[in-house]
Amino acid sequence: MLSTIFGSLGMSNLNNVRIYRMSMPEHECPWGLKAIDLLKSHDIDFEDHRLISQEEVDAFKKKFDVATTPQVFSGQDRIGGYTDLAGLLGAEVQGAEYSYTPVIAVFGTSLLIAIVLGGSIIQGFMGISICVLAMLKLMDVESFAASFAKYDLATQRWRLWGKLYPGVELLIGLGFLFSPPIPLAGLVALVTGVQGMVSVIKAVYVDKLALNCACVGGNTKTPLGIISFTEYAMQTIMGFAVLLKLSF
Repeated sequence: MLSTIFGSLGMSNLNNVRIYRMSMPEHECPWGLKAIDLLKSHDIDFEDHRLISQEEVDAFKKKFDVATTPQVFSGQDRIGGYTDLAGLLGAEVQGAEYSYTPVIAVFGTSLLIAIVLGGSIIQGFMGISICVLAMLKLMDVESFAASFAKYDLATQRWRLWGKLYPGVELLIGLGFLFSPPIPLAGLVALVTGVQGMVSVIKAVYVDKLALNCACVGGNTKTPLGIISFTEYAMQTIMGFAVLLKLSF
């Protein structure tokens, strides 16, 4: 039975090292690349096993009962992920590369457009920002869906939802921009918003996953957390307001 062992393993005892990492055309796991660089920097020979589809990633996680990739093995022992490998080798752990610039650009631009257009600034800001977020996702749906599937509970159960969501989000945003807003847009926003908040809370605070947020597209470096939660909270609040016919 494979187990994670640190006491009995040292750099000199590593043998038959294997790394299993996500490496799909639309998404190359950065942590897998960091683990490979770490092994190379310590002149450790290893076998690189690329998981080239979401199905392969899911099957691997189920087989070894792990929540994330990459996973590094030495012989019959599972070392763990990048952080575990760095700890074993006595190397400094590199943090994730994060950037909030895309989020600031989206919400800042949406607010300015809403102010210039006049009318209800809150309604305009909500509708425009959701449309812009959807547009960024639609620019590379495959990459977004791959990133989204890592934490969105609905997509993990129904893969097609990850590809449909950007279009649904765009329709929600457009529905909010009508005067008055379309009730169906409010209902869909409420359902997707609540589901999304639950997904983020589970991924970040329960599973303790360090992931990038797919809210501004699949290839950005915005961390999953308060930003993605805010996006879903906006949808939920606006959905409630539209269904209850509250004025903006």
